[in-house]
Amino acid sequence: MKKTTPNPADLTFFANLFTRIAEEMGGVLARTAYSPNIKERRDFSCALFDGAGQMIAQAAHIPVHLGAMPLSVATARAAFPKLAVGDVVMLNDPYAGGTHLPDITLISPVFGSAKRQPLAYLATRAHHADVGGMTPGSLPLSREIYQEGLRIPPVRCVERGTINQAVFDLVFANSRTPAERQGDLRAQLAAHTLGERRLLESLERYGAPELRRQMSQLLEYAATLMQATLKQIPDGSYSFVDQLDDDGAGSGPLPIRVEVRIRGDQAEIDFTGSAPACATSLNAVEAITQSAVYYCFLCLLVTPSRLHPGRSSLPPINAGCFRPIAVHAPPGSIVNAEPPHAVAGGNVETSQRIVDAVLGALAQALPDIVPAASQGTMNNVTLGGIDTRTGQPFAYYETLAGGMGARPNADGLHAVQAHMTNTMNTPAEALEYAYPLRVERYEIVAGTGGKGTYRGGNGLIRDVRMLNDTHAVLLTERRTQAPYGLAGGEAGTPGDNGLIRGRQRKRLPGKIELELKAGDVLRIQTPGGGGHGAILT
Repeated sequence: MKKTTPNPADLTFFANLFTRIAEEMGGVLARTAYSPNIKERRDFSCALFDGAGQMIAQAAHIPVHLGAMPLSVATARAAFPKLAVGDVVMLNDPYAGGTHLPDITLISPVFGSAKRQPLAYLATRAHHADVGGMTPGSLPLSREIYQEGLRIPPVRCVERGTINQAVFDLVFANSRTPAERQGDLRAQLAAHTLGERRLLESLERYGAPELRRQMSQLLEYAATLMQATLKQIPDGSYSFVDQLDDDGAGSGPLPIRVEVRIRGDQAEIDFTGSAPACATSLNAVEAITQSAVYYCFLCLLVTPSRLHPGRSSLPPINAGCFRPIAVHAPPGSIVNAEPPHAVAGGNVETSQRIVDAVLGALAQALPDIVPAASQGTMNNVTLGGIDTRTGQPFAYYETLAGGMGARPNADGLHAVQAHMTNTMNTPAEALEYAYPLRVERYEIVAGTGGKGTYRGGNGLIRDVRMLNDTHAVLLTERRTQAPYGLAGGEAGTPGDNGLIRGRQRKRLPGKIELELKAGDVLRIQTPGGGGHGAILT
């Protein structure tokens, strides 16, 4: 069959059409969710896939979700090769396409008029603030995955439009906050309903053959753009080593070793030599490692630079972008853990260090483009217990912003979420309304960004007072291994955790589980970003 040349106007139109569907799904999910973690922090992602399970469009949500969701869709399609109209598949198993257990993914097919093979799939992934496990918030300092919460293999939670209540009841029974889970899961279902409606409207207007053709051409176009970007990187092998502070159980630092090999329009990223899987939850599954690598190269693709001169618009982001990129993550390592290793922290912390390592390698090839290290942690805080105001359990989860690494031509930004997380913060008013907590300090910490020709962004400090006895888990990084500077720039200031009890102040380790008393203040200071360029005198 003769290959037709894509029409640029058509490509732009359909890329925006498909992306808008994903973005509108996200709008529904945010507006209808129950938990502050989803409706305020926007800790969720939405995407659209073609009938073969290839990602066609994504909303600008959470990078660590979006790069890993294709494996969730592939797992769901393998488990249920004959889905029907109105079916929805649920899963969260990190060893079956998930990321970590709090991230529950829903996948639904959308059919054309023939109703034989799906025209497309819709997917939503949302971080649920509690899915059981040994601590409130489901991010414990676990030793095996069974301690982290309810593990859901691919299961049909909606069959031909009818909710399988037994599946939902199983989820609710394993959460400390079942009403939140019910509201958040229904919000995800509402997003799927809206996405299907919009896609069917497009189907009626343009027809299935045209939609399939445009999906295919968008994949090819994105692959071509990524190949063109890779061609601008000098051929060679570039190595870098960065380290996690520790595993929270006495072992560390834990190295992440990477070699980036560029050959023409292809890239191979090899993590041979990285630490073996550790005793606690800092292990990343393969989907997380792939997601972190893809993110790094997507940054090169979408950031205006000399790598793509003359381009005036953002390129489409879809599975085609990943075709020229091969990732090798040795099985059994901290970047490709195997069951039953714990993995809750790999999604949120190790993913950040993988990005730091890959960008550190790429900086050798592209010193005028790649920034210094950003804070390199999500600063995970989970708090839970019984709210004495209501007598009901509560579970609060938050990630805190920090310093962005300085760029080769500009300072880093202060107090932002960088790299694998793109969430917002929980406003103090919403936090205090929903939980027995009070925010007493929340400010940027001057001077925490690394010095250089361009300075790294500053981190922040947040003091939260407990209004009743509370169980806390901190899962944080960059408390000893500072965010690196580049080209002579200094490292950023590491983060710091503390407990204030009356007049006593106690420094806390980066990873700890503890009981807080009413009146205690938990203090989190986040890292600053690394500086770039020699310090000017």
